[in-house]
Amino acid sequence: MNDVGSALDSLLAIAVVAALAPLLLGLFPRVRIPQVVLLLAGGIVVGPQVLGLAAPAPVEPLADLGLGFVFLLAGYELDQRLYRQDAGRRALLAWTVSLLLALGAVGLLTWLGLVRAFVPVALAMTTTALGTLVPVLRENGMLRGRLGGYLMAGGAAGELFPILAIAVFLGIANRFVALLSLAAVAVLAVLLAVASRVMRPGGRLARVFAERQHETSQLTLRFTVLLLVLLLAVTERFHLDAVLGAFLAGMVLRRWAGPSAPVLEEKLDVAGHGFLIPIFFVYSGMTIDLYAIAQAPLRLALFFGLMVALRGLPALLVYLGVLSLRERVQTALVTATALPLVVALAQIGLRNGTMLPENAAALVGAAVLTVLVLPTLAVSIHRPAAEESPRRDAPSP
Repeated sequence: MNDVGSALDSLLAIAVVAALAPLLLGLFPRVRIPQVVLLLAGGIVVGPQVLGLAAPAPVEPLADLGLGFVFLLAGYELDQRLYRQDAGRRALLAWTVSLLLALGAVGLLTWLGLVRAFVPVALAMTTTALGTLVPVLRENGMLRGRLGGYLMAGGAAGELFPILAIAVFLGIANRFVALLSLAAVAVLAVLLAVASRVMRPGGRLARVFAERQHETSQLTLRFTVLLLVLLLAVTERFHLDAVLGAFLAGMVLRRWAGPSAPVLEEKLDVAGHGFLIPIFFVYSGMTIDLYAIAQAPLRLALFFGLMVALRGLPALLVYLGVLSLRERVQTALVTATALPLVVALAQIGLRNGTMLPENAAALVGAAVLTVLVLPTLAVSIHRPAAEESPRRDAPSP
């Protein structure tokens, strides 16, 4: 009973933060702060290091499910056709440049003795928190038009490719198991794609899904949640692969839904943004080690600067000629925003004993700082597409 009471107390504190965040933004519309900033800050305040009103452990399963929804919706939002267009090609180029720069910079830090976990720290410099950013970008109208396509492609590259690299090079057991897990995720994606073809529009199964996707049945949403929970349960010991599976599942689900895609997206938004995703962000705020960060503030500043420079600055050159200077700055700020994968990389480094504790805390702190600062800057300089002068060399949407 004490465990149940502790979980309910923590959930109550989280619910208060989740409810107050959009309310405060609505009461003060001129304050253009992304909602995720308030959720993270609220988690810090109600967490064990400040007021002590909530503990992260009792709500960890719900937070894991919220993280799964973050990546599921990120994959669902991604238009896969972008990677057959200029936006996708430039996103891949920008991420490759970031990776090469990160390998060089972190290699120097390793040589100086400041870093031991070379691979996790280098990959952390190349990540983008697309799942975290999608709600921020969407509610501020930044996913529309030309800029939206480049932001989505750049963010997806900074999320998908580091996940693949983590699964292959930082497998918890061994490389064979990691590759096997990746293969299982690929099989799952294929099965979902095949299922969309088996369910013919006039077939009985398709008719049942169409008839029972509303009101009390919510069949499509329930099967989506089943898929997500299955991924988390099967990959309990390989959590990152579950994240990859959730991202790929979101990409396939959009094609599987077909004409029902807008309806399913609305339901996923309600379940995710209405309940589970705020839990994940408040939980993330509660787990931030403020004491370790205070002990090594210069490391935090160093990692923050590297994230902005190594991941963000290549966008200023890669998108030259297709985006205006304002849009390139926005793209740099957005792609340099990181959090979930950095937290996971820090946990991997601590678990295998290769990462210094002060570096793990500084990495997470720097990632949190990117979420707190960079999206807010990108939103503050945003102008509606109609206010931007059209460019002759811009690709068609």
